[in-house]
Amino acid sequence: MGKWKRILMLAVLFLFVSIFAVACSGNDEGEGDTEEPASAEEDTDDGGEEATGEPQSGGTITGAMDTAPAGVFNPIFYEEAYEANILDFTHEGLLSQDKELVFGPNLAKDWEINDDNTEITLNLEEGVKWHDGEEFTADDVVFTYKSIASPGYIEAGGVRTEYVEKLVGYEAFNSGETDEFEGVVAEDDYTVTFKFEEPNVTILKDVAFSIIPEHIFADVPIEEMPSHPATLNAGEVIGTGPFKFTEMLEREQYILEKHADYWEGEPYLDQIVWRIVDQSVMLGLLENGEIDFISDPNGVPAADFEDVDGMEHVEVIEQTDFGYQLMGFKMNHRTDADVESGTIDPANWKVNEDVGEKLVRQAMAYAIDRQAIVDNLLHGHGSVINAPIAQQFWAYDEEATTAYEYNPEKAAELLDEAGYVDTNDDGFRETPDGEEWIVNINYPTGNALREQSAPILAQFLEEAGIKIDLRQPKEMTAYVEELTNDNTDWDIYLLGWSLGSGDPDPSGLWRSVDPYNYGRWNNEESDQLIADALTPPDAFEQSFREEKYSEWQGLFSDELPALLLYAQNKIYGHNKRLNGIDPMPYGFINDPHLWWVSE
Repeated sequence: MGKWKRILMLAVLFLFVSIFAVACSGNDEGEGDTEEPASAEEDTDDGGEEATGEPQSGGTITGAMDTAPAGVFNPIFYEEAYEANILDFTHEGLLSQDKELVFGPNLAKDWEINDDNTEITLNLEEGVKWHDGEEFTADDVVFTYKSIASPGYIEAGGVRTEYVEKLVGYEAFNSGETDEFEGVVAEDDYTVTFKFEEPNVTILKDVAFSIIPEHIFADVPIEEMPSHPATLNAGEVIGTGPFKFTEMLEREQYILEKHADYWEGEPYLDQIVWRIVDQSVMLGLLENGEIDFISDPNGVPAADFEDVDGMEHVEVIEQTDFGYQLMGFKMNHRTDADVESGTIDPANWKVNEDVGEKLVRQAMAYAIDRQAIVDNLLHGHGSVINAPIAQQFWAYDEEATTAYEYNPEKAAELLDEAGYVDTNDDGFRETPDGEEWIVNINYPTGNALREQSAPILAQFLEEAGIKIDLRQPKEMTAYVEELTNDNTDWDIYLLGWSLGSGDPDPSGLWRSVDPYNYGRWNNEESDQLIADALTPPDAFEQSFREEKYSEWQGLFSDELPALLLYAQNKIYGHNKRLNGIDPMPYGFINDPHLWWVSE
């Protein structure tokens, strides 16, 4: 074991001087156990002065991201957490969540659900203005959901069909059989009704999606929406949120200015600036006051926790992440034709012989010491998990899973059982047919912890006799495109997810037909368990859902479409001159119209 220990130590040393980032996010939200921000103390260092009296209007704050947003600033099409750092200030949904993840009012002030949970009627706030001064109405809500349900949405790159699939008339509308979409109806300017085919267990989550403006996109074909100026360009992105996205120097700086007519009250801050800077210099900028906060998706590196915690003018907040990093297996690949047409049809998939055997995936899990990675690279600021449901949800069941503790002997035993043995004494195992067996690992740039993990994972696997082709990392945008298309020879991919906080339902990531099911795991039992956990009337009982999700987590752990590496703690840092910070369990940005600075 001395070989991998040396690599771990080198990785730790390199971590102190390298770029560091957290996972790309495909979903909007995450969860964690938040800590109450400590009260600011009087301090004269670098603007760390205690706030006194009432909040003050005016001022600019600067946040730092280590990776530039890909550039899709449209809630129904964006994919990355870096883009969410803009959209979380500019766009809003009908409902919000509190720290206990209970849904409450937002753009909708109240609602009524019918007796069988097939309809919900929401009364909208009146007088809400889009950033360009137009009135927000129920027509915008209808348009948003109709766009997600439209034919061509998936082909255009949309991945959020889970919000519309259960609505009345979705199949007929999405297939082009009809031009009418019955699932969402504007009763009047400020009343909207959602109608579902069946009683809906997650009805509040499904109506909480961010809304886009009809008057901007009404005449834009769905296939052109991702490339429309109102999706891409600062100054043309329009939301109802407390800040407008007004300027950008692409890949360098992104500027948000207050929306003075914001419906919850004019924001105190004049401006919020995002700077794109290497993680290697980010902490120095926080220390000298050039930036005011480090938040999602990267946070403060675990290796630097003590240093940042020692900055007298900086407040540190640590909370459990509502997500995880994974080592995914490309169990199947799509055909060229399906990639070209945007089709996700499991019937057409081709099995990947390199990692298609379950025993091989399980052997790889036993071959990797995940706890050593948490202890050495995360400095203990994280945990090993085995189920792809956020630890904070009532549905998470560690006991239902296989722990896959580090066990090289067990890994060797499983590989032998699967027929992968070293037939030529070169130290590497051959396939059951006696052919050379090479497994490739693919990963993106922009997350130094993941970049540090990649060679360690490769070393663990090679010590188990698996010859690894550790490929050069790709820039995230290019990586995600190839990961999504997957008509390639990829075997293993590294990625991270920040999970939605609305419900533990794993739909969207792990069903066979989900676009984000990047490993193309095709399992009917899994799909059925996910469906059962949402099927009334039994699913209205949380105990029933717990049972189904426990079964599903056990199946996932056994089939192992991905090895969950760890859940890294979120560590936020902000200058104490920045007041009103009150992170939610799923993210740092909460009520930014109430943020203010004491100079």
